Amino acid sequence: MKFFPAIVSTLTSSKITKSNISLLIKYILVIITLIAVYSILFHYLMAMEGQEHSWITGLYWTMVVMSTLGFGDITFTSDIGRVFSIIVLLSGVVLLLILLPFIFIKFFFAPWMEAQSKSRAPRELPSDTHNHVIITNYDPVTSSLIEKLASYKMDYVVVVEELQRALELYDKDIKVAVGNIDDPKTYSNLQAQNAALIVATNSDQMNTNITLTLREDFEHLPIITTAESPHSVNILQMAGSSRVLQLYELLGNSLAAWTIAGDCKSNIIGRYEQLVIAQAPVIGTPLVGQTLAQSKLRERFGLTVVGIWERGNFIIPTPDTVIERTSVLVFAGSDISIGKYDEVYSFYQICKVAGDPVIIVGGGRVGNTVASRFREADVPYLIIEKNRKRSEDDSHFVFGDAADIHTLEKAWFEKAPAALITSHDDATNIYLTKYLRSLRADMQILSRASEDRNISTLHRAGADFVMSYASLGANAIFNFLRNEETMLLAEGLNFFHLQAPRSLVGKTLAESGIREKTGCTAVAIKHQGNTSINPEPSIRIDKDDELILIGTYDAESSFLSNFSS
Repeated sequence: MKFFPAIVSTLTSSKITKSNISLLIKYILVIITLIAVYSILFHYLMAMEGQEHSWITGLYWTMVVMSTLGFGDITFTSDIGRVFSIIVLLSGVVLLLILLPFIFIKFFFAPWMEAQSKSRAPRELPSDTHNHVIITNYDPVTSSLIEKLASYKMDYVVVVEELQRALELYDKDIKVAVGNIDDPKTYSNLQAQNAALIVATNSDQMNTNITLTLREDFEHLPIITTAESPHSVNILQMAGSSRVLQLYELLGNSLAAWTIAGDCKSNIIGRYEQLVIAQAPVIGTPLVGQTLAQSKLRERFGLTVVGIWERGNFIIPTPDTVIERTSVLVFAGSDISIGKYDEVYSFYQICKVAGDPVIIVGGGRVGNTVASRFREADVPYLIIEKNRKRSEDDSHFVFGDAADIHTLEKAWFEKAPAALITSHDDATNIYLTKYLRSLRADMQILSRASEDRNISTLHRAGADFVMSYASLGANAIFNFLRNEETMLLAEGLNFFHLQAPRSLVGKTLAESGIREKTGCTAVAIKHQGNTSINPEPSIRIDKDDELILIGTYDAESSFLSNFSS
């Protein structure tokens, strides 16, 4: 049913198409005229040969010959009749077998295909579109962002300049629109005045162009941009960007926070108001060998253990879970409760031997950010770097290939408490992770991943922790959309909060079954402006409460599908 309206809409869309319609009408008139003339001539030529046929038979013969079917049930016996038959046959070949298919494709099939393409990759959105996110580039970061927006049922659209690329993304179930990303009309057509956010993850130069273009017509529109170079931050801010993300800096800080080195106190990896998320290794403490119930961390310090990392695997613990020597506890509490924990257990921890440096593989933006963080924390480090032009005189550099054992020996690899692999190439990171793990089974290895699909491979190669550039960027953008600070949790561990779903209102935390059904842990409840950290299982959920939860990405998706409002 949609076929003919699509054709009509396309055919009447331009002056050129309208002129083509007149040619189509002329073609149809020529066909009708020839069929009529041939039918009349057939009748008279047959009469000359002494054959009598009806006018319907003349029409039938003309159609059979012109279409080259040639049944042969009615034939001429004279030469003039056969010449006439040849003329009818040749005209039929030209008009019906050559011109007709071309005309069908041009006036029917092509318009239908164009209409289908426009429906899959439109150039504008309905005027009632509101609170949507406009994305100007499809890359690993925005791909992860789209998954998160879809989980929370938020509308979005990706602007693509080439129709073929737009159709490819549409086939991947990505909502796309065709338009030039530096054209103000594109954003007007996409109802940018009603958008919740514009996300620009293109090059620094293009992001500046997009921001200036948008600020011409949309003064108060929230725009978040990424910056590859630190020198671009001020330029993008002056252009009108609401927030400039340096994802390399976020990634470097996150990797540094998860490194077991330095003073060995609990590393704070995220905050939300008064709630603090921290991780702490237990090696060398009396906690090793105890069950979670025996540790009494909740009773003594007011801490909730939301998970335990074991060699890259995030475990949802039970009271009977045994704390191993290699365990890294992830707990939630307040600054006071974490401070009390450190007063007791940081004395026991023997995470590093004094003076042994952490190895940073790669002296790029991420590696230098990690190094800066270590300098601030007074953590010794060495950077393994191939390129001598980066910083030849820096005493913190060891120049050479990290895959060369001699280079590793120069970096004190045999005593290093941890190694951070910061290359932007995932294949290199996987290779080096496997190599370093084969040399040192006891070393903590952290790696970055540019593509989410390589996270599990890095874990299999031996990485204890993997931080995804794509997921970290997506979380930062999503948190900006919701006016929150970025939570720098490890890859696969997510922090989120939302209004109490109707299905949980009136139930206690124990009755809700949140942890049992989804794997998430409710670490806080916000009630009438007051945040209750690590609430008791007997606390009842009110309709105006806000739940603050931690879990893996799968656990978050499970919560949203089990308890969606």
